[in-house]
Amino acid sequence: MIRPAAPLLVTAYSMVHALGEGREQILDALANGRSGLGAPSPGSLAQPLGFETAVGEVRCELPELPAELVARSTRLARLGLHLVNGLEAPLARARERWRPERIALLLGTSTAGAATTERAYRRFVAEGTFPGAYDFRLQHTYGAVLDVLRALTGAQGPALMVSTACTSGAKPFATARRLMAADVIDAAIVGGIDTLCSLTLLGFHSLQALDRKPCRPFGAGRAGISIGEGGALALVERRGDARVLVEGVGETSDAYHISAPHPEGLGALSAMGAALLQAGVGSDAVDHINAHGTGTRLNDSAEAKAIAALFGTRVPVVSTKGYTGHTLGAAGAIEFAFSALAVEEGWIPPSLGAEPKDEDIAVFVPTVRTEGRFRRVLSNSFAFGGNNVSLLVGAP
Repeated sequence: MIRPAAPLLVTAYSMVHALGEGREQILDALANGRSGLGAPSPGSLAQPLGFETAVGEVRCELPELPAELVARSTRLARLGLHLVNGLEAPLARARERWRPERIALLLGTSTAGAATTERAYRRFVAEGTFPGAYDFRLQHTYGAVLDVLRALTGAQGPALMVSTACTSGAKPFATARRLMAADVIDAAIVGGIDTLCSLTLLGFHSLQALDRKPCRPFGAGRAGISIGEGGALALVERRGDARVLVEGVGETSDAYHISAPHPEGLGALSAMGAALLQAGVGSDAVDHINAHGTGTRLNDSAEAKAIAALFGTRVPVVSTKGYTGHTLGAAGAIEFAFSALAVEEGWIPPSLGAEPKDEDIAVFVPTVRTEGRFRRVLSNSFAFGGNNVSLLVGAP
């Protein structure tokens, strides 16, 4: 018999994305079914796109880095600073409780500082020189934002950046669990951050995977994804007053296709089953699923088949990408935070764009706010190459 693994205790979390920067602002948007998707604001991208699409842009003002870190200043780093500010008091308590070398920093991103390099290269094309303040190593690389957040948080333990496309923000939870089980760390700051950039928008447009309108996960008329930006961080500790638990993390790599999911969702099904197995619970223990639900025909169909195979039509399934867009390397972390809100608040938001629902989607997709007792929520993240992660988020 496999014994359940010890859960991760999440003592605090913060997020920022297209719905806003504060908990109350985000809850208000979710409760009222108000999307944050819209046209890109002027100057938000390095170059004009030449086509119409909706994006999930962070429109709040971001803080500036302190003087000693200004050489590393990018939009990605400023998003990170915003998220760290949201954890200020819990982080201070964690630093008093644990030695700094026992606090890890485990993050995910897809594009890292690509947006900064895009702007610098556009200047080079126009004027023949890069901006004087541009530094590829300090502003673009994965290690650049890690160095910034280590300095801001005081975490001196293991630091790493995961880049597995759209599962990048969920995988750090699994890494934290392994490091804690191996007695390497006592606490970790985990999550994901990503920013809008022309590279991803043009790339998904070339794949004919972008919807011109705000995305419509599980909807009959869905035509593709909407790209978003933002991030979320969670503080996990060996002991403390947990707001929520991460009871199980299921990871699979089915490598079915470079970009398409297995048509029957076999990799997704395995990841969800692995999360339940690690937690030592059955499918009947899950009260809600925050779906990956990108709005593409293949993803939504395959994920719905996997969910139906394991849960039937009992569990309400919502995709929150209709609110924020697909935030790529940050999606797994942001959707963990949405799952935590469902556990703490006792309601789930409507799945935007799902009405009318595709008749071939054989799961329960609520299109109105739903009150209830959501003791356990499964958060799904699936990526190119068949890289799948499911987080089981539970009440303490």
